[in-house]
Amino acid sequence: MNKRLIAALALVVVVGVALSTLMPEAVKPVRVGDLVKPISLPDLQDKLQGLPKGKVVLLNFWATWCPPCRKEVPSMVKLYNQLKDKDFEIVAVSVDRSRDDVVKFVKEQNMTFTVLHDVDSTTAQGYGVFRYPETFIIDKNGKIRQHLNGAVEWMAPELTDYIEKLLAEPITK
Repeated sequence: MNKRLIAALALVVVVGVALSTLMPEAVKPVRVGDLVKPISLPDLQDKLQGLPKGKVVLLNFWATWCPPCRKEVPSMVKLYNQLKDKDFEIVAVSVDRSRDDVVKFVKEQNMTFTVLHDVDSTTAQGYGVFRYPETFIIDKNGKIRQHLNGAVEWMAPELTDYIEKLLAEPITK
């Protein structure tokens, strides 16, 4: 090989290595079987909240501008009302830019469960969420048991039975 070609290849390698060290680390999506990633986001009263521990949690990423998200909310409200007296919680993480839009929608839909605001979508991206709605069902031990893409009919018997089964499982930590 001639010296120019070797020098050019060496330069490409050096630049490639330099750029790779400057690039941000790729986001590793959360997968079924993983332990939940902790979150800290403001609720609609601007109080920072995380995920509850020792409960079955339905962690839903959504937005008011998303038609499938809007479609699934009524069944989510029904599910919450049916199970709220058990060790069950819904944490709905809105990626809307406007807090006012979220507050208005939550009030209209009577969403009495925890609603958090991820204004810059950082938490959603940390979970590998880029389309909405996406939901993670988390067991009492903080383990991701299901990852569901798209709108869900939460009152479907197979889902309510599944959640009831998780509620019956003991905490093992």
